[in-house]
Amino acid sequence: MSNLKQIYTWLKNQKKRQKIIIKEKKISELISWKYKPEKIYHDSKKFFSIIGLRVISNFYKRYTWDQPIIYQKDNGILGIIRRNKNAEPEYLMRANVEPGNINKLQISPTVQATKSNYTRVHGGKKIKHLNFFLNKTKWLIYSKQTEQGFIYRLKKNTNILLNINKNINFSENYKWIKKRHLISMIRKRNILNMDTLSVFSCSIKKNIFDMPINSIKQINIWLTHMNRKYYIKVNKIKLSHMKNWVLTNKNIFHKNKSYFSVIGVKVSAKSREVNYWHQPLIKNSSLHFAGFLVKKINSTTHYLVKFIVEPGYKSGSLTCTVKTSNVKNYKKNNNLSAKSKFILKTYFFKKNKSTIKYDAIQSHEGGRFYQSQIRYMVVQLDDQQKIKIDKGYKWISQNQMIDLIKKGSLDIEARLCFACYNFNKII
Repeated sequence: MSNLKQIYTWLKNQKKRQKIIIKEKKISELISWKYKPEKIYHDSKKFFSIIGLRVISNFYKRYTWDQPIIYQKDNGILGIIRRNKNAEPEYLMRANVEPGNINKLQISPTVQATKSNYTRVHGGKKIKHLNFFLNKTKWLIYSKQTEQGFIYRLKKNTNILLNINKNINFSENYKWIKKRHLISMIRKRNILNMDTLSVFSCSIKKNIFDMPINSIKQINIWLTHMNRKYYIKVNKIKLSHMKNWVLTNKNIFHKNKSYFSVIGVKVSAKSREVNYWHQPLIKNSSLHFAGFLVKKINSTTHYLVKFIVEPGYKSGSLTCTVKTSNVKNYKKNNNLSAKSKFILKTYFFKKNKSTIKYDAIQSHEGGRFYQSQIRYMVVQLDDQQKIKIDKGYKWISQNQMIDLIKKGSLDIEARLCFACYNFNKII
């Protein structure tokens, strides 16, 4: 039986064995990639491309802006195999290196692959255990979910959790990990990767008792009203036509050196399906933040969610109480609303006024992001503590959050923050 110490020893050994070397390289010199004024794309016309967008919206202070965005036609599979051993769930997890991981190796799902990867466009090895997720098995969870709406255009991944109690042959970079050990790891920094959190965010068990202050009908009416009130329109433009962005042979960056940049890397990794490749990555300029305020109302945990529109998607979605791409300088962030700044200052960063239930830094997905991290935080208000909210916010109960995740109504930051806080309730 593996204990936590053995798991960390296994990770340490895998980090030594799965050597990965990443070096920055000019985008213009990436092998198998074309860097054109119109877009960046792979020779195969598969994988992903980076295009330019012109965005018009009445939701933000700035009504129009340009930006690069990842466009990927094919959906990926994020799949975890589960079994019951001695009446306790455990999960077949993989120690996996990614070029963008800040610590190189993290615990990923059993299978984590785009369609281009598992159809082997790159000519690499077969992806292990893939057939379990391609077969029409009786899945415990089968849920299509969105990715980051400011970085991806219309991108979804299929999140799958399935139960198998027969013996499975697996290599040394896989390990059965018990639920109680995963619960311990979620409190640690950058151990469980983003795709692992994504699958588990779709597998939270409901509470037996749940008494919401807003019915699902009321929430749907509110969402319909907000989607009518706020719009977001995007037009595809050439990268070279983007205003306020600088294109060089080396990288693409905003003239204020904020938001994010597009860089190139060359990768050598013997443990992957392909040993050597080049690719572009998104490099965020600062630490991201996503946090929920929670409160017991009617003896039921409620989450304060916010309506948001993002250029990656056609309609609005629900996000955390507050999220920002630059938490360190949030007070000077002109793109952050006065309400969000007030909430951050009053509730998240004044410990004497509230109870911090969860606070940890986790990585963005290392296959597309370079050493990017996000701080997830959940703060519980006192039962009698009141907060003034406008029409852009709504209190949503624990079980309603689970229903809205199933519908795909929560953005990825809200899903993952919810999962981090509720990891003891994964099935």
